[in-house]
Amino acid sequence: MVQKYVIMVKGINMPEIQSKDYKGFTLVELLIVMSIIGVLAAIGLGSFTTAQMRGRDAERKSDLKQISHALELYYSDYGKYPNVNQISWGSTFEDAKGTIYFKTLPSDPVTTQSYTYLLPDSPTNQKYQLFAHLENTQDKDCINNNCAQDPNFAVTSANTNASE
Repeated sequence: MVQKYVIMVKGINMPEIQSKDYKGFTLVELLIVMSIIGVLAAIGLGSFTTAQMRGRDAERKSDLKQISHALELYYSDYGKYPNVNQISWGSTFEDAKGTIYFKTLPSDPVTTQSYTYLLPDSPTNQKYQLFAHLENTQDKDCINNNCAQDPNFAVTSANTNASE
């Protein structure tokens, strides 16, 4: 609604002046708002990416620990760990009798590469090592606190360590 005003100056009638009804924003206002949104988006995206990376690393750690439990169950049944050729990533881990120790052995959540399973004392199979690569180079669980090496995370049987 446009309002009209009559201005009186020392008894002289001035022409009616309409108030200007501006709608919208100036270019400067738009640029400031866009800059603020850009800064907030960059901060949020950085935090989101870091959270995703840590989530995938947590999944890798959990996968190796679950595989470790399955290997220990196998060891309690047979007195040794399974041969490397008995571990097929993405497949069921079962023995010749059909006992299922792990329904589907997982692989890396990003690269779909398999984790590494080693038997350092083959052929007796009394020790095992499981390895994965963590994305977070600041992770406290890296092997020997060295996240630069690849792989940089390990779960092993109790009678060995990752550097053996």
